[in-house]
Amino acid sequence: MAELERAKRRIKNATELQSVVKIMKAISSANIQEYEESVRSLNEYNKTIELGLQIILQNNENNKNFLASNLKDKTGSLGAVVFGSEQGLCGKFNEIVARYALDRMAEMEHEEQRVLAVGGRVFARLEDAGQSVEAHFSFSGDFLGITEVMGKVLAKIDQWRLENNVSQIVLFYNRPIGGIAGAFSPQMAYLFPIDAKWLASLAERRWQSHSLPTYSMDPDLLFSSLVREHLFFSLYRAFAESLASENSSRLSSMQAAERNIEEHLTELLANYRKQRQEAISSELLDILTGYEALSSK
Repeated sequence: MAELERAKRRIKNATELQSVVKIMKAISSANIQEYEESVRSLNEYNKTIELGLQIILQNNENNKNFLASNLKDKTGSLGAVVFGSEQGLCGKFNEIVARYALDRMAEMEHEEQRVLAVGGRVFARLEDAGQSVEAHFSFSGDFLGITEVMGKVLAKIDQWRLENNVSQIVLFYNRPIGGIAGAFSPQMAYLFPIDAKWLASLAERRWQSHSLPTYSMDPDLLFSSLVREHLFFSLYRAFAESLASENSSRLSSMQAAERNIEEHLTELLANYRKQRQEAISSELLDILTGYEALSSK
């Protein structure tokens, strides 16, 4: 009977764990769709930013001079923002982006490197690898949490540029591979300086309609505001794609865990039925033995 009770407890624990895995699968699947939709919306928003920059650049000679001076400078410090996860159960998600970031930073020539980590798990991976992390931010799993963290990251980037002679800022994050469940690849994106070729292409792009828009703000102030919006968009998109990759990796891990639990549960049930049958057979044998003993008397 003791063996049967232990088998029942194992089956109960496996069943409860299976329920938790199914819930996490559902949450990850919903989050993936949410973050992917967020990325699509961000891309549409960035198109509006590009149109604003196009008009400013085509009508203001002062801002066109910005293109010539906005070159990647390797004489100052490098600032790196590494996006990881706040929670576990997502496979090698954090190990992959941390190793990629360390390898790429090792190839860059700068006087100094400053690293900011978003997510407690990737922060731990970077420190375990011997990389000094100047700051790290934790975040909750909703869009309000993302916006709050992005504001803190932008404030830190401003501090780097104004106080620490950081001349180049790069982002490291995982991006989902479309059409392949659970697949992602590490990416590096330049945040600052702004790509001069991209701005030059905006200045030369033909306006799509016959009527040109006008603006009443100071051109330099408007240009600065649009550039800041573009920086925020770049950060937010990197974070959203990182979160989509994280949930995709977690979904894949949960699917593998669910298969393993189902196989283990099948074995536990078969073992339980076998033990139960043996217990019943033993009890019947005891009854028959007792009956024969009483009959012989």
